[in-house]
Amino acid sequence: MRLGRTLKSSSFRVALLYMALMGTSMVALLAFIHWSTAGYMARQLDQTIAAEIEGLAEQYRTGGLVGLATVLALRADRGAEGAGVYLLASDDLTPVVGNLDRWPDVVPDAEGWVRFDLRGRGAQASETHAARAKTFLLRGGLHLLVGRDVRDLEATLGLIRSALAWGLALAGALAVIGGWLMSAGVVRRIDAITRASRDIMDGDLSRRVPTDGSGDDFDRLAGALNAMLDRIVELMDRVRQVSDGIAHDLRTPLTRLRNRLEALQEGNDPQARAALEAAVTDADELLATFNALLRISRIEASRRKADLAAVDLARLVQDIAELYEPLAADRGQSLTVSAAAPLWVQGDRDLLFQAVANLVDNAVKYTPPGGRIELSAAGDGQAARVSVSDTGPGIPAQLRERVFERFFRGDASRSTPGSGLGLSLVQAVAQLHGAQLALSDNGPGLRIALCIPVRAPLPTPPPTGPAGSAEPPEATPRPVVNRSP
Repeated sequence: MRLGRTLKSSSFRVALLYMALMGTSMVALLAFIHWSTAGYMARQLDQTIAAEIEGLAEQYRTGGLVGLATVLALRADRGAEGAGVYLLASDDLTPVVGNLDRWPDVVPDAEGWVRFDLRGRGAQASETHAARAKTFLLRGGLHLLVGRDVRDLEATLGLIRSALAWGLALAGALAVIGGWLMSAGVVRRIDAITRASRDIMDGDLSRRVPTDGSGDDFDRLAGALNAMLDRIVELMDRVRQVSDGIAHDLRTPLTRLRNRLEALQEGNDPQARAALEAAVTDADELLATFNALLRISRIEASRRKADLAAVDLARLVQDIAELYEPLAADRGQSLTVSAAAPLWVQGDRDLLFQAVANLVDNAVKYTPPGGRIELSAAGDGQAARVSVSDTGPGIPAQLRERVFERFFRGDASRSTPGSGLGLSLVQAVAQLHGAQLALSDNGPGLRIALCIPVRAPLPTPPPTGPAGSAEPPEATPRPVVNRSP
């Protein structure tokens, strides 16, 4: 996995680009070295041949053709392994004297130079290699060829080419290894930043980007990010303190107001009694709103990871169905439940109960008489899925990303009951459990699914009742009623 990320990283692509530039530079340099070396050796060969030609010319001037033929015979007899190539031929190119058995069947260039294949002599008679020579036309139609066997030259050039190729391959391998090592270090640091960022996005605001104390670019970046996170946490704490303070300050007088209104309800004036009941209802809604705000704030702040225990989702949805069946029946709705027990997950049962109850309460609230509400729980070993489906008006697709915002109401006139906090609380509970919320069409209506990952190993389940499933809590928090249309 890490190897794949390293190969796909931008630092590795930069290393490859650098390697390509270095490789191009090395190829150009090695090509120049090869060209200059081969050119130097070729010039040395031509100078050697020219020196021999000068010596033979001196013999020709002093001794004529007889003296030239004598010298050629001596040089040809110096040994089968000699590097010199000599041949004096008649006007019809028939060999007269020399160490070649025939005149090369090649056309010389403008300066008389020829390059031809030469069969080896002595122990290497079966081999063929190249020779370079220069030809002359003498008096009487005689032809003279003087040259050198270039076997040693080509072998030397071959060794140079092989060394250059191996050097280039080794340099390329070292560049790839170096690029991978450099990229692996960069990817490791980026992975650490990514993991810290994901933990922070999951709600762990105490998490910080790690540093290694080197003081490099990544350390400076991590320091800046950590300072930014400290400032964000400070600002969020201030906002949370202000919100909690407002909620606490307003909840107390609202509670006193409600108690006084209840005391006034004991009067006998029907109109006053009706007005007081309406005032009590308004006070209850305000108290429910502030309680929901406080509960969401506490869930997001504490994350309550230490409170997670084994929860049987199948039994939980059955308890919720039993709680809401009478209400659904009074509204002429059918409420069905499907859950294969047991379905264990790690979680906070009270919070999960309240979250799913909020979803069911909203479905009951917005489903018209005669509608259907389905509550189901299922799992596949990887995750447990709780779904609430109804045949109500549903939620438009363009609003599904916003329904989890605090105080958001799909009803622009805000004429329907509710505070716009029910789904916000459901989202806070989902984030606490690392769960995902998905909204989709039910055709007609809405389907909301809460998908909770199954973490292994699960803690020891709590004691079970006679039915073999976990006992529900004695008191379940009252659901926050909210639903966007």
